[in-house]
Order: sequence, then structure tokens, then C-alpha cells
Amino acid sequence: MSRGDILWDTDLNGFSARKLASGKVTYGLKYVNSKTGKQRWLSLGLHGALTPELARRRAEIERGRIAGGADPQGEKEEQRTRRKGIITVNDLLDRHLTQYVEARGLRSQSDIKRIFDKYVRPEIGKDAVNALRRSHIVRLLDAVAAKHGPAMADHVLAHVRKALNWYATRDDEFVVPIVRGMAQTRPKDRARDRIHADPELRALWKATELDVAGVYGTLVRVLLLTGQRREEVAGMRRSEIEGNVWTIPGGRAKNGRPNVVPLTSEVIALLDELPQYGDFLFGRTGESPFGGFSRCKESLDRQMKLELPSSCQWKPWVVHDLRRSARSLMARAGVRPDIAERVLNHIIGGVQGVYDRHHYTEEKREALEALGRLVKRILGQADNVVRLDRSRPTVTEPTAPSIEAESPGAETGLSRRIV
Repeated sequence: MSRGDILWDTDLNGFSARKLASGKVTYGLKYVNSKTGKQRWLSLGLHGALTPELARRRAEIERGRIAGGADPQGEKEEQRTRRKGIITVNDLLDRHLTQYVEARGLRSQSDIKRIFDKYVRPEIGKDAVNALRRSHIVRLLDAVAAKHGPAMADHVLAHVRKALNWYATRDDEFVVPIVRGMAQTRPKDRARDRIHADPELRALWKATELDVAGVYGTLVRVLLLTGQRREEVAGMRRSEIEGNVWTIPGGRAKNGRPNVVPLTSEVIALLDELPQYGDFLFGRTGESPFGGFSRCKESLDRQMKLELPSSCQWKPWVVHDLRRSARSLMARAGVRPDIAERVLNHIIGGVQGVYDRHHYTEEKREALEALGRLVKRILGQADNVVRLDRSRPTVTEPTAPSIEAESPGAETGLSRRIV
């Protein structure tokens, strides 16, 4: 073996012996970081201190860790940085999560942690905080945008900026390396105005049949008929419902203010079909809120495309568009704007918002019943009538659909179970 030569193991991918300029032979392992896609070199030790068999065994162990997502060389570099008394980005993120995010009980803490773990740590987590430069942040954002789009890159930027600003208040020498212009989209570009047209609502209703979409289909229907936020409905508890009124606690509401949501007979009928166990209505076991949104939404989109008439072009949508659609439908049904805003639990500004402490429960009920009647009318405007209940569509002669709502005081299965 001459100086500079590398002998590669033919059986263990990446394992090699290399002769150094000093004449010594070192064992190493070449691998690719599964999170960043970058090639790495891990030194296993010198020949003499290690036998070929022991070096190969170490390489096999590290290969197993790498397959599980580990970055052995990155771990070594991070340990060397910490031995010098230097805080890494991973250390900063850990402290920020514990001392700020969790300490304040932020409702978005699971989302923040996921973003740090999935996007930030693999790219810049092992870098020293005080060595961070603008180029590091740009590299991070470019990597996220390339794989997940510019909107996600801006979402990551917002949480990284918050963490770095928090750390800057605790370190006299640290300067946040984020400047204006790093965002990859403009606010007006991020603003959405998507609502569902009538043919889309009919396709959505067909695609959310219980035997097709399962519990997720019921969740989507309740979102449309109540106008509430995804996480609020996904975390709905039986203990939050009294009779035909659902009270969303302030701790679960985005603006921190409780919201009283009257449940119409259509919504109660949907909830009555859910499995009757546990406190969480939409949870798989009743012990936790509903999860698995992405997979279920993809399945729902596929089914909606099949149900959509050929004359209507498919347009991508997000779950929050249902809330905007509900608000627009209430306006279409003649609901007063201030009442519709209260249904959505939007804060009313000005003097009215400060001094008006009326709960508007009955007004909200009338608004949601008007919403339900309009949805029923829209669903009945197809050749194949799509009924508001779970029954399969049936072909009928075109007739004017009945839109009379059940009496608000009517006893329901849900109210009997909850009270």
C-alpha cells in the first residue's frame, strides 16, 4: 500500500483503510447523511490501536446507526464544539423549547418542535451559535424551499427568528444573522381567498361519506357546518358539550378566548355516528385528538376528484378553506357580518368589542342554522340529490328540496349521551 492509497472493503459499503502522509494507516467509513444528503467521512481509528476485524466491527455498528438516521461524524464535531464551551444551535433550540415555548404553554409547541427537528437541526443544528452567519440561514431556507416550497421556508424562518431573538436577549455578544429580505414569499402572495364553489361542495360531501372517508369525513363536514378551526374540532371533547351547545375553552382557541358554538341538528346527527368511547369525539381511541391529517386529506382529494363533474376544474385546497367557505356561505344566507364574525370567534374591534359582553348564543344558532339550510339547498341542486344525512345519493325527479331545520329544542342522541 503506497502513501495516499485507499483500500475499499468489497462487502461493507464505505468501509476503507487509507495510508496517511505520515505512513500510518487509518480506518474510516464514508456515508451519506440521510437528512441533508451530504457525504461524510468518519474516522474509526489507526491501525495498531485497531485490528482490521475490530475496525470492521465498528464500521458495521456505525452503519446500523446511520441507517437509523444518525450522523456519527456530526456528533463528534458537536462534542468538540461543546468541549470548547461553545453553545451549538441544537443547544439553543433545546433551551428555547424548554424555557420559552413549553414554559408559556404555547399551543403551537408541537409544531415548533417538529419544525426544529425536521428542518433546522439537520442543516445547522451542530453549528456554533456565535458563528452563525447570514449564509447559514440562507442555506437552510434554500434547502427547505427546494424540497417543501417557499411558504414552508418562510414558516421555518419565522420560528428560527423567534428562537434567535430570544437567545439574543441572553447573550451580550450574539447578533441575530437574519435581515429583511430573507423571506421567500410576500404577505400578499400568502394571503388566501379560496372558497368552495357549489359543485365542489357537492363533491366534497359525497367524498366524506362515513364508509368512504371514515371519521375524518365526519370531521370535515363538522368543520364546514360550524366554521371552527381544524385543531379545535379535531380536539372536541364530550365534556365540552352540554346539551346542544359546545364551548371551546380559551386554552384551545387561537385568540385565547372561549367560544360558545351552538350545535345544529345536522351537526349533532353527525356526531352521533361517531364511535362512543373516550372523551375525544374524533380520536382513534377517544384518549387523544384526531391525528393523521396529511394522509387523510390526500385520500379525500383523490375521492373528490372522482366525484367532481367534468365541467368543473379541480383546484387544490387546504382544510382552512372550509372555514372561509363557511363564512362566505353565511354571508350568502343573509347572516349579519358581526354575527358571522362571532361564530368564527374573531375579535370584534372598537368600542363594541370592549363593552359588548353579550354571548350572542341564540344569534349564533340562527346563523349556523341558516348555514346548514343553505348547504342542504346546495347539495340538493344536483341531478343526483346529495342528502345532508349519511344516506347514499339516490336518483330522483327534480323537486324543490326541503330546507326546514329541526326544532332547536329537539332531543337528540348526542344530548342524551352527554348530559
